[in-house]
Amino acid sequence: MRKLKKILLVLFCALLIFVAHILISTGFFRTIEPQFDGIIAKKVAIRGAEDIIISKEDGFALISSTDRAARIRKRKKTGGLFLVDLEDKNFTPLKLSDQLKGSFWPHGISLYKKDSTYQILAINHANREQTIEVFELNGKELKHTSTLKDPAMIQPNDVVQVGENQFYFTNDHKYLKGFGRFAEDYLGFGFSNVVYYDGNSYREVASGIAYANGINYDPDRNLLFVASPRGFLVKVYETEKDGSLSFIEDIPCGTGVDNIEFDEEGNLWIGSHPNLLRFSAYAAGKKETSPSEIIKIAYRKKGDYTVEKIYVETGEDMSASTVAATYNNLIFVGNVMDDNFLILEKGEGAKCRF
Repeated sequence: MRKLKKILLVLFCALLIFVAHILISTGFFRTIEPQFDGIIAKKVAIRGAEDIIISKEDGFALISSTDRAARIRKRKKTGGLFLVDLEDKNFTPLKLSDQLKGSFWPHGISLYKKDSTYQILAINHANREQTIEVFELNGKELKHTSTLKDPAMIQPNDVVQVGENQFYFTNDHKYLKGFGRFAEDYLGFGFSNVVYYDGNSYREVASGIAYANGINYDPDRNLLFVASPRGFLVKVYETEKDGSLSFIEDIPCGTGVDNIEFDEEGNLWIGSHPNLLRFSAYAAGKKETSPSEIIKIAYRKKGDYTVEKIYVETGEDMSASTVAATYNNLIFVGNVMDDNFLILEKGEGAKCRF
């Protein structure tokens, strides 16, 4: 009897440790204190604007939209790419038409300039078989050119093009169901990866990542940054000529980092989820809101970086921020499934001008 009590006590303690690990590692106990030195300049009506990329050279924003709340709100699921002319101060979104056959529910996107046109890569979750769609953008005309698919695309999340036919993408999970999925989501096991495409074949170049999410490449520093929201960190790699990656270090961020964008000075701007359990409940339609956070990382070299909170709020203005793309004094902030995304204006003297 005494032995049975000891066994039960050990099991109970193990259960407490397990639950505590989940709660602590997902930010459950974090107090959300709103902060932002600026204002909300405008709300733009696009559903589920999960990824936003800005071409500072040509003055436009490209937005990936999927109505992820369609099932919860009982409406037909839609998706597409939108363009916002940043010289038009109304910031009116234009849905780009294309010749893609079948459904298109884009997730992460990449923008790569080729002469006077742009090549766009977009993760597509519309079909049972995960794909990356390739488009050509000429002015405001979008043309679908090809569909890429491979067994390496397990559950792709984000993509970044580094050459005319070369790109990296993240798989945010290795397992789609069962205990493996549970271990990735709740225990924080690092099973996900980064895959490189060299124009001919796909190969894994980084692994052991807890929910590999946003990815971006800085050609000036030859550095690849990968967000690990389940690990609350950003992983830094140096890229080799053959596409291989050399791990440099992890940057602890204290929040569930999502998509990564750069400003003119090479700083990283990241939309984030400070409470991952709350985010999961919100994404499942069990909570009305989920907190949002934007961080800025000034990365200089290994061990020399600063992480700064730029924007934090409870989710009342916008839930579940995923991306923060800067343009002059503005921050374009996307999200998982709200009906609008935000344009923030930085600075004490900011005024609502739109």
